[in-house]
Amino acid sequence: MTEISDEEMIKTIADFIELGHVENIVAMFKQDADYYRHTGVLIQDERFMVRMGLVLLFEELAVARPKDVSLAIPFLVPLLTEETPLYVRGEVLTILGIIGGHEAVGYLRRYLDDPDPQLAEIARDYVHS
Repeated sequence: MTEISDEEMIKTIADFIELGHVENIVAMFKQDADYYRHTGVLIQDERFMVRMGLVLLFEELAVARPKDVSLAIPFLVPLLTEETPLYVRGEVLTILGIIGGHEAVGYLRRYLDDPDPQLAEIARDYVHS
């Protein structure tokens, strides 16, 4: 059996999400929590449908596997820098909000008074909900 590279796996996951097959990806993540390590790369995909699908993926996984979703945090937090495009930071904050819990909310609190109104609003939506 041939080993699939991380790059090939990320492309496959992104393509499936873009095609609307989020349920297949949910099943993969449920079966092997190691897939959470790809979250940081997937959320930077240039395709809007992939990023939105990733948000849907986390909404599903937060219900099905609430203890596992926090495994994505170490792969998302490094994207909360000025160098990261604003839209990616917004998606990261959204996923952190879906993940919830003390650690994720701690990162969201840092954005409550962010100069960018969209980031501040995302943070407020999840911290105050």
